[in-house]
Order: sequence, then structure tokens, then C-alpha cells
Amino acid sequence: MGIVAGLDSSSAFTRIVVCDADTGAVLRQGYAPHPVEAKATEIDPQAWLLSLGEAATGGLLEGVQAIGVSAQQHGLVALDRQGNLVRPALLGNDKRAQVAAADLIDALGGRQAWAEAVGSVPQAAQPVAKLRWMARSEPELAQRVAMVMQPHDWLVWQLLGRPARRTTDRGGASGTGYWSAGSGSYRPDLVELALGHQCALPEVLGPAEAAGTTPEGLLISAGTGETMAAAFGLGVGAGDAVVSLGASGSVMAVHHEALADPSGMITSFADATGMHLPVVHTLNAVRALRGTAELLGLEGLDELSAHALKSTPGSSGLVLLPYLEGERTPQLPHTAGTLSGLRRESMKPEHLARAAFEGMLCSLADAMDVLRRRGVDVRRVFLLGAAAGLPAVQASAPAIFGAQVVVPQPADYAAVGAARQAAWSLGVSQGTLSPAAPPAWQGAAAQVFEPGEDLAVGQAVRQQYGATRDQIHPGAFNPTS
Repeated sequence: MGIVAGLDSSSAFTRIVVCDADTGAVLRQGYAPHPVEAKATEIDPQAWLLSLGEAATGGLLEGVQAIGVSAQQHGLVALDRQGNLVRPALLGNDKRAQVAAADLIDALGGRQAWAEAVGSVPQAAQPVAKLRWMARSEPELAQRVAMVMQPHDWLVWQLLGRPARRTTDRGGASGTGYWSAGSGSYRPDLVELALGHQCALPEVLGPAEAAGTTPEGLLISAGTGETMAAAFGLGVGAGDAVVSLGASGSVMAVHHEALADPSGMITSFADATGMHLPVVHTLNAVRALRGTAELLGLEGLDELSAHALKSTPGSSGLVLLPYLEGERTPQLPHTAGTLSGLRRESMKPEHLARAAFEGMLCSLADAMDVLRRRGVDVRRVFLLGAAAGLPAVQASAPAIFGAQVVVPQPADYAAVGAARQAAWSLGVSQGTLSPAAPPAWQGAAAQVFEPGEDLAVGQAVRQQYGATRDQIHPGAFNPTS
């Protein structure tokens, strides 16, 4: 069928992969950093185009027939009636809209009202909260806003030469706070609630639809957000969950329907295939490991892992509740971490090291249970992040999660997912693929770990953790949520 490209414009760089459209084999790659400060909270979007151009040098895109775009989520690009920028784009790490998000929750009647309306409760990162912040903090600029887009929408629009038609996809739209994954439609009233007036919104395309074709004949697919592109690149499907181990953590799973969660613990995203990606976040994951390593005077996580493997499951009775930054799941925003079960025999470095790993994994298993209790099937868990390669994680995760654990080899999965979407759109346009079935690319190369005979041991570790959690924070984790 030819070759396609996927580009991922993340918060710090642009990465491009050129793939065989039939097999997904990566043929060429390009990379360029964004010309911007690492922790910037706003940016001139032209920086994304400069980075894209640099990443594509050297004939990287020669012979490419279609391009898919993945980009950082929760950015807000506000345009006036002429399509010009009203202000620099606001990025997902901008926390200035925290008060605005709280205002919006109250204005609609509470968390449950938002969950029922759009499948998520406003957070500072979301475009809906950024619009409210603009209306309150920059009213003159807010009044000029006639069109709002997210980063991947804007990049697709630029690649197509800024046509009158402006598009997005289900995945990107589901993170805005004003599009419902459940109903598949915008809530313009929520845009007006936030901004103070109506404005134009991009057309939401189906997973295999093309956004358009460049004058040179290059097909541009719908594009999507980084989370959805990475899931598509990994090849996850029904029965799969993805656990991300960053400083904070997240658990997302493929599901057949959107989940409205009045507690706000579940964020109901749409994916890049027509399914749904409910996500549960934790505020603490690898930061608990790093903190423990520092407390023990160890050089890093590899040393911490080696210490942990000298202990045994259950950490000699030590339990670490890793709520170091407060916690979102369960909702304990003002709490702190807790170390419980101290006895003379348990006060050894190896037991504390293992308790850190078990605490992190049990906390993420709690988050996974939020999804399971809502009917989400989890039989296989993809484990992402540098910490996924630690032997102590791999030794404990299958039994604690109660599922097969897959640790993919590091790769540019968001860019690969964008390329797979491009191949799908290209195949549909050529009549060789169905809009209902994406190209069957080979899955990610990975290590696979089974719970095996350790399943009962993992359940015992979780019971010990759960008993401590419920004793220290009674009622904080509602089993019916």
C-alpha cells in the first residue's frame, strides 16, 4: 500500500516515524526539540512548526503518501475571526486555571453534573477551564476568541494550508471538557459557560476519516491526542489496561462504552478506534520510589530494586501508603504518606525498599479496581515508563494486578500510533481497508510476565495494604465508586 508517516508533537519535541503502511515496520525516523523553555506554560505554536520542519529534514518524508498527527493534550489554541492567534497557546501544564475549574464545577451544579454532561470533572489542564481563566483574567482577549483548537487540531490545519474546514477527532475532543464521549457531541452551552460567549469548534471526525489532502496530494488523517495515539501504537484492545509509571501514575483501559463517574475519579476519554479509554489517575507513583531511595541513601532506583528483592512479599509487615503529594485516587488531597507495621524485625532497608514498590503497585491496583468495579475487563496490563524495567516491579506487578503483565520495549508509540492512523485513512481512501477495522500491524516487542503461582501471594499483599489504608483513612476509598 505504500509508506506513511506519524508525527508526535509532544510538550518538548517533535518525533517522526516513517512506516510501511501494511506491516508497520519503521523505515526512517526524525527528531527535533521544540525551541522553548522546558517548563513553559504557554508557547507560540509556530515553535511546533519549526520543530516539525527540523525533524523532517534530509528527505525524511520522501515518498510518504499519508501523515497522521499526534500532539500533547489539553493545550488551548485560541483564534480570532481571521484565524490569527489571540494569545500564545496555553499548555497542559499551566495550573493557573485551578480556581477557574472549581468555579465551573460549582456553576454547573457540582461534580456529578459534569460527569453526566461530558464524562469528566473540570481540571486546571482542560481547555474548558483555560477558557474560564481567560474570561476572568484576560477579558479583552477572551472577547476576541472566535475559534478554539487543541495542538493536534492546529497542526493538522496548518499542514492542510489553513482551510476553511477545521477538524479534530474523538480522542482529542474528549479531553476538552465540552465534548461528551458518551453522546459523541459537543456541549456548546459549556463553552459559553466558560468563555462567556459561543465560539466555533472543530468538526469531530471518525477514526478512519481523513482531515483532507494537501495541494501536493498528501493525505492527512484526523490526528489525535498523545494518550490515544500511544494506545493505538501499542495495539491495545478490549481486555487490556495500560499502567503508566511516571512521577504520578495512571491506569487506562479499553472499554466499549463511556463511563460517567460522579466521584470524578474516572475521566472518560474516547480512543482512536471508536472505543473508549476510561482513565484513573494517581498523584504518586515513581516519586514514592525516588523518595524511599533518598531516605535510604541509595544512588537510584536500580539500587532500590536490588534491595527490595532481598526482602519477601509483604515486606515483613511494612506497608507504605504512598500518598506523598496528597492523593486523587482515593480523594485525599491534603493527606500525607504513611509507613505502618514497624517492628524491630521489619526495620531493615530491604523491607522498606520492598514496601515502596508494593505500595506504589497496590495504589495503582486500587485505581485499576475503580475501573473493574464499573465492568471494565482487565486481563492483560501494559506497563509503561522507565520504572517498568526494574526487576522489583516485574517480580511483583503480575501478582498484585492479578493479570498478565506486558512490558513493551521503549519506542515512539505515539508517533507509531499516528502513523497507523494515517495508514488506516489511506487504506480507506484507496478501498483496501474498512472504516471499521484498522490495519493489523505487528504488536509491540515486549517481555511478558505471568502471575502464575504467585497470585495468592499478591492477593495477600493487597489485603495487607487495603487493611492499612482503611484503618488510616476509613471511608476514603468507597468500594461503590
